[in-house]
Amino acid sequence: MTKPSSIVLYGIRNCDTVKKARKWLEKNDIDYRFHDFRDDGMASVPLQSWVKEFGWQEVLNRRSTSWRALNDEQKNGMDDEAALALAAETPTLIKRPVTVSGDRTLFGFKEAAFSELI
Repeated sequence: MTKPSSIVLYGIRNCDTVKKARKWLEKNDIDYRFHDFRDDGMASVPLQSWVKEFGWQEVLNRRSTSWRALNDEQKNGMDDEAALALAAETPTLIKRPVTVSGDRTLFGFKEAAFSELI
């Protein structure tokens, strides 16, 4: 398996899906840098480019408790601009983990997709 030059895993440390992804990377001896949305902040997170490239529907986790906590007006009026503002303010809305390897980005964790990405 060829190792990419740099992998960044974005997420929240105590998220179960992030834990699974980190465990998979470590088990497969793959170097990565972890960026915790809460601990490391949102300033350096390429949120705008994610939304521009993939659309807010892919970036936001619409099955999360954070999404369910939004009122109907927020959900129904969602667009890229609103998603950017809400995700920067409430990073738990972002589908996790977000894995960036070179020019490829993956939202969520599925072992098969990770194997292809990495």
